Amino acid sequence: MGAKTGDTTLRGVRLLESPLDNRGTAFTVAQRREFGLVGLLPPVVETLQEQVDRAYDAFLAYDKPINRHIYLRQLQDMNEVLFYRLVTEHLEEMLPVVYTPTVGEACQRFSEIYRRPRGLFVSYPDRDRLREVIANRPNREVDVIVVTDGQRILGLGDQGAGGMGIPIGKLGLYTAVGGIHPARTLPILLDVGTDNEELLADPRYLGWRERRVTGKEYDEFVDRFVEAVRAELPDVLLQWEDFATPHARPILARYRDQLLTFNDDIQGTAAVVVGALASAAAVTGRSLREQRVVMLGAGSAAIGVADTIRAAMVAEGATDEQAGQNFWVIDVHGLLVESRDDLSPEQRRYARDGKPFSLEELVERISADVLIGLSTVGGAFTESVVRTMASKVDRPVIFPLSNPTSHSEADPADLAEWTGGRALIATGSPYPPLEIDGRRVPVAQSNNVYIFPAMGLAVTAARATRVTDNMLVAAAKALGTAAAGHGASGTLLPPVGTMREVAHEVALAAALAAVADGVAPAADEDELRAALRANQWQPAYPD
Repeated sequence: MGAKTGDTTLRGVRLLESPLDNRGTAFTVAQRREFGLVGLLPPVVETLQEQVDRAYDAFLAYDKPINRHIYLRQLQDMNEVLFYRLVTEHLEEMLPVVYTPTVGEACQRFSEIYRRPRGLFVSYPDRDRLREVIANRPNREVDVIVVTDGQRILGLGDQGAGGMGIPIGKLGLYTAVGGIHPARTLPILLDVGTDNEELLADPRYLGWRERRVTGKEYDEFVDRFVEAVRAELPDVLLQWEDFATPHARPILARYRDQLLTFNDDIQGTAAVVVGALASAAAVTGRSLREQRVVMLGAGSAAIGVADTIRAAMVAEGATDEQAGQNFWVIDVHGLLVESRDDLSPEQRRYARDGKPFSLEELVERISADVLIGLSTVGGAFTESVVRTMASKVDRPVIFPLSNPTSHSEADPADLAEWTGGRALIATGSPYPPLEIDGRRVPVAQSNNVYIFPAMGLAVTAARATRVTDNMLVAAAKALGTAAAGHGASGTLLPPVGTMREVAHEVALAAALAAVADGVAPAADEDELRAALRANQWQPAYPD
């Protein structure tokens, strides 16, 4: 037995300072003697479970979510096995603290609460030495990178270098839910400046204090970054996260056929929504291809959701044209219509004849079955809009998906009240259960964590070289299957506490699709299940 990081055997204080190797009070007496730890720890030897119980008590002692977030981040920097064991044992309670909505405040206060370095800050002034930057990564072998440029953090806008909180939190869930080994993950922040005036004026701001790089210079910087990643880590899964609409889809389109990559805001969000809609369709008795969908929001995430729902409708037998006629997409200027000259090619696929109706006018005219919000406009689903929708359909399907909670299009409790408890609801942020007809009904959180950790596990286990549309649709269908049985009680997705088990089935579906698409070596279901188990790390101290 030994405590190792790479090829270096650690001893004494250096061992205690290595979060991947540190066991703290769980080091045995023999290990303390072997690794020079005698006297550096209290004399009691604890089990991992005793450490978890003590850490949980400390977590509960903090009253504010942001303070709980800071505590968990510090624990992660001290002892990763303990951190992940704690989070996986209390996943439902800790998910909103580790990630949305609390991670939004953590990004806003990143420079204030910064403690220890984690990941890589790839800054524009270092653009001529990006391979050197990537080579400085803390661990040689990496399976998954999550990268952001901090421009569109949740619904909070430009957070500059503070956006690093998103890749850190996201990769924490790759491990907690998907089982990707924490040593094989790498958070990256592309620091190309910020246009956030408060950050530029803040003397404590830790990022590059310049206006954002744009245009050709921005594109060239991203190209250089991708080239450096490919040179250093040619087989890594590169996930793009929280890029602004003008960059998100073009970046995905530019690289998706060149390397193993996907955009979680566009593709992961869409897959979860399709899974929830499949569950809702089972409740309403109307197939997915029959649903009339109104989308509030026309950014990259919203169009990505529409595209994936459309593909799922086609998979059910509709033509692409027939599926397209089931969508009405609204942005800040109203319904996307063909007469507008400000639409991107992706948006124009959803443009319709006629005038740009408002949301309320549209719901009244078309008897919408499904209302999806990705607008970041808090309260946009007003009582009038929802009551109108509820007067037209028996079981209105309403998904206020914008994050964080302050930007949600509606509160689920209001939706339940305005529809007499008939609404089928999924939200972007966590909410407490609803009281409906004397029953407590959990609110399904349409959280990408149902999909992206499973995709990481799938491509790692299957040795995939690309992420295809079929893999994402297969993942969505598997999620819908896992949700079966929950919809009848009013919730559309599996319980949060089962995410780790659900991730295994979603990963299997994606891995099988990768093999079918020819982007992974041939393997049957039994072989893939074995590979998934072999690659799913468990938070426990090795013998």
